[in-house]
Amino acid sequence: MRRLSSTFKIKINKLTPSFIKDMKEKYGEAELEITVNREPDFIPLQEDEFWNIIALLDWEKEGETIVEPVIEKLSSLPVAHIYSFEDILSEKLYQLDQQAIAENIGGSEKHFSVDGFLYARACVVANGKEAYETVLNNPTEMPKDITFEPILSIAAKAYQRKTKKEFLYNPSHNYETYSNKEGWKK
Repeated sequence: MRRLSSTFKIKINKLTPSFIKDMKEKYGEAELEITVNREPDFIPLQEDEFWNIIALLDWEKEGETIVEPVIEKLSSLPVAHIYSFEDILSEKLYQLDQQAIAENIGGSEKHFSVDGFLYARACVVANGKEAYETVLNNPTEMPKDITFEPILSIAAKAYQRKTKKEFLYNPSHNYETYSNKEGWKK
């Protein structure tokens, strides 16, 4: 049996509810495949720029206000960069999700907090590229008993500030503790 397919090329800003309604009426239960072709001159957020943005954390402040310069900068960039920031952050946290690193966070061996380890990894990323690479390459360099949870909400706050909408996004890597299966093999 031959499958018939149709190809439509339409700019996202031209998608309207009536176009979608027409497609539903014409094609019913058909499967839709969406391919996004970015503008030729669009450049996604690069890793170096990610680290430059992280470097904006203001350690002279306290608590949540430390992240304000990062939120401000990120919210001034294209929305696609906010998503990229979250993807790069998720990748860095995922890569740090390793038993060898977890064994060096301090605290009691009898009690291991999965959230505490996530916030400890977040602290490593918040301290910049050099700190991140140091811990990744030498787990015994993992800082003891310090965390920085606020970095986890930067993209959501920047997106909210820019769009006035809630940030509903699953990043490219699951960074919850134990997600990096390779990192927990012994």
